[in-house]
Amino acid sequence: MMNRNSKTQELKNEMAAIIIAAGYSSRMKVFKPLLPLGESTVLEHALKTFLDAGVKKIIVVLGYQGKRIEPLLEKYNISPVYNPKYDEGMYSSIVEGIKALPSHSKGFFLLPADMPLVKSSTIDALLEAYRRSGKHIIYPSYNSRRGHPPLISSYFFSKILAYDGGGGLKTLLKEYDKEHGEYVNVKDKGVILDMDYFKEYQELIDLEKCSKE
Repeated sequence: MMNRNSKTQELKNEMAAIIIAAGYSSRMKVFKPLLPLGESTVLEHALKTFLDAGVKKIIVVLGYQGKRIEPLLEKYNISPVYNPKYDEGMYSSIVEGIKALPSHSKGFFLLPADMPLVKSSTIDALLEAYRRSGKHIIYPSYNSRRGHPPLISSYFFSKILAYDGGGGLKTLLKEYDKEHGEYVNVKDKGVILDMDYFKEYQELIDLEKCSKE
């Protein structure tokens, strides 16, 4: 009989992660994915969130300055997925990520590259809630604030691909939250911290330093 750890690992093998690193970084005016963070880069921290959690299939969607990221992905044996319509916004990148998912995927975690300090334990908590609840959208929550990465089941793949993108993914999923959504409280401030401005980037730097102390 399969134990709980074996079931969890099997589920991880059936899930993927989609990291979006295709945007212009227009508010920061520097290319955010390759900014230094601790001993590596912002994007590498996002990758390690899933690698450390045991999620093996990671899709990184590139667009603006994507060629600069390719050498980093090669280090982790990750093939990039390019979004030719990246100038249309994040929803178009999510669509490209879903198109690149393996056919056996039961769902995916969605993480913007500029939210790099999510803990791998949060990924485990989301998977456990998915397994236990039977819901199709699992959101992490920190101090009653919804964050990233949501875990979105394959139930929504066709709906996302068919949607026109108006208002983004949040608008699409909001219609289904009551019936299909589940919230998981986590002790992980990283789920709500992005870095649109240098002040927020500095906060991430400070948090990363504190995590090492």
